[in-house]
Amino acid sequence: MVSQLNRVLFAGGGTGGHVYMAIAIAQQLKMRQPGIDALFAGTKNGLEARIVPSLGFKLETIRIGGLKKVGALQKIRTVLQLPLSLSSSLGIIRRFSPQVVVGVGGYSSGPVVLAACLHRVPTLIIEPNVYPGFANRILSRFAGRAAVAFEETAGWFGRKAHVTGVPVRSEFFEVPAKSTPGTPPTLLVYGGSRGSQPINELMVAALPFLSPEQVSIIHQTGPQNYEEVSTRYKDIGFPAEVLPYIDNMP
Repeated sequence: MVSQLNRVLFAGGGTGGHVYMAIAIAQQLKMRQPGIDALFAGTKNGLEARIVPSLGFKLETIRIGGLKKVGALQKIRTVLQLPLSLSSSLGIIRRFSPQVVVGVGGYSSGPVVLAACLHRVPTLIIEPNVYPGFANRILSRFAGRAAVAFEETAGWFGRKAHVTGVPVRSEFFEVPAKSTPGTPPTLLVYGGSRGSQPINELMVAALPFLSPEQVSIIHQTGPQNYEEVSTRYKDIGFPAEVLPYIDNMP
């Protein structure tokens, strides 16, 4: 699409899954080409507002809400926000003049990728799931290319699709193997940055069949289920490290 990248705009966020894919790519680009300018576009309410600046990257925000799995009032509010969010996205494109816009999913990716298409800026969307998210399903007809993790996903994007796998931060490959004789293995339980209620419920239901001598547990519950799950661990009497969110997952 472009031979030499100097300015890349990453669009999207909301959850850690979206944000950290963009971070992984931006960090690799910085390693390979230290002078590259990477900008992120998201919302003030998404996880990107906390993660992106803390890792040394610049973030610009737009106002946009979700359309999937929300109530009627939120859908109306989001539809009314669309013209302003598209205008704000066009402003970001004009100011930054990216050579490519990378959409990583989440509702904030939509207006930014569409603005890039209107400005004839090359676009790439990344889809890590077998079944594409709502934003990427909509953007599939507009984006120039799609990087997908699975062969089954390619059908959604036709000739635009390239099977690439999922971007992973380099820190995960630097974690030393744990080998402490005489101690139980450690089990990490998590269901993404927001947590997963079914995973939380199944894990708590399994606790009576486990003992601390068998396994040491670190459980990221997500913010919404933290109080309930941590209380259940205490009631059962199973000592575990229960956290609402893990900032340093590596």
